[in-house]
Amino acid sequence: MMRSTSHTIRTRRTVKAAATLLAGALALSLTACGGDDDKSSGTDGSPTAKESGSTLTLPKLNGTTLEVAAVWTGAEQANFKKVLAEFEKRTGAKVTFVPAQDPIINFLGSKVAGGQPPDVAMLPQPGAIKQAVDKKWAKPLGAEALKEVQKNYSQGWQDIGKIDGKQYGVYYKAANKSLVWYNAKVFENAGATEPKTWDELLSTAQTVYDSGVTPFSVGGAEGWTLTDWFENVYLSQAGPERYDQLAQHEIKWTDPSVKDALTTLAQVWGKKDYVAGGATGALQTDFPASVTQTFTGGDQPKAAMVYEGDFAQVNIGQAGAKVGTDAKAFPFPAVGDTAPVVSGGDAAVILKDSKGAQALATFLASPDAAEIQAKLGGYLSPNKNVDFSVYPNDVQRKIAQSLIEAGDDFRFDMSDQAPQAFGGTPGKGEWKDLQDFLKNPTDVAGTQAKLESAAAAAYGN
Repeated sequence: MMRSTSHTIRTRRTVKAAATLLAGALALSLTACGGDDDKSSGTDGSPTAKESGSTLTLPKLNGTTLEVAAVWTGAEQANFKKVLAEFEKRTGAKVTFVPAQDPIINFLGSKVAGGQPPDVAMLPQPGAIKQAVDKKWAKPLGAEALKEVQKNYSQGWQDIGKIDGKQYGVYYKAANKSLVWYNAKVFENAGATEPKTWDELLSTAQTVYDSGVTPFSVGGAEGWTLTDWFENVYLSQAGPERYDQLAQHEIKWTDPSVKDALTTLAQVWGKKDYVAGGATGALQTDFPASVTQTFTGGDQPKAAMVYEGDFAQVNIGQAGAKVGTDAKAFPFPAVGDTAPVVSGGDAAVILKDSKGAQALATFLASPDAAEIQAKLGGYLSPNKNVDFSVYPNDVQRKIAQSLIEAGDDFRFDMSDQAPQAFGGTPGKGEWKDLQDFLKNPTDVAGTQAKLESAAAAAYGN
């Protein structure tokens, strides 16, 4: 098991209400609003801002030096450094960002072995938190940090940072991983409409293809993008109970429900000329490029649509496109009865228990820290006391509102719950097996067998 018992019970709640809320809110709002300069609520139905004003008190840490490790790069790293700069300003500490490599748990292992672990690490998987605790690297949150977490997070977000009842993780960053972004001009030229079901998605793809543009961009060079595709299809098609069982390896990857999901995925991945560059090209395309190539080239980009989470907005901006006008989005279409709601996130975990590290965790658990990065775009916070008005456009404000209103009824990214050897390592496990499936989507049974073999080894059962 890679999460606490309390989380396992909690996440087995139905997601139907949350899915309906999220899909409905996004369907009504994502395509209709640019609003980049509209920071306040109003008659357009945008969220009402919460009461602002910080009461957070941090200690003076003059002369203290801290290191924070994360795998973030580019704009995401640059924006997080601005959050760290505010912590420095308030406390007098000096904080250094340490770029880490995937899988971060291996990176941390080498640092620990060398006697130089960072003070805090941003871990992208609950499974990695569990490993850090099992290896006795992670330290539980102190009283002030724990107080801030309990004040600002729903029980569900608290629970996924707990191991054996103790709070180790502060979920600083969240993701809505159930979005499909599209080039608005391509859709307009093709006469394409936003799909609500998988069958409608295939019909929309054909309409786009007939207009002369390849329908999908897939960042297959990074296996996590492929696991996200699978998880959305599987959650909607197989349902939340099966999703939880597969996430814990309580059912095998040779289960018929996995066969159904892979067969469904093959309707896109295996369709000739539906994926930009074909399978070979997709496997050479990293995530940032998969987004930017959808929004460069005017109305003749390399692809019309790209599936990924709200964080794709950073890369959309790098392509020179504007969210809400050039780039729009719709909820991942329902394959079964209900559209999927898949979330992910990154948790701050203390590796060196000190006054400075505890203070930084306390700051990252506060709305003060989250609001700094929220203003910069491409970021979503699960902190329920973040003022929605700080998000830079109406699209992201409503994505944030939907996440908070979903409360505890969400499903966390399945591969992030798995042992890292299976769900979070380049060239291994689920990442590699789905890359191979992208290359040969007719081999459903062989892919299932490889997935099950890798999962059994990683879970030890």
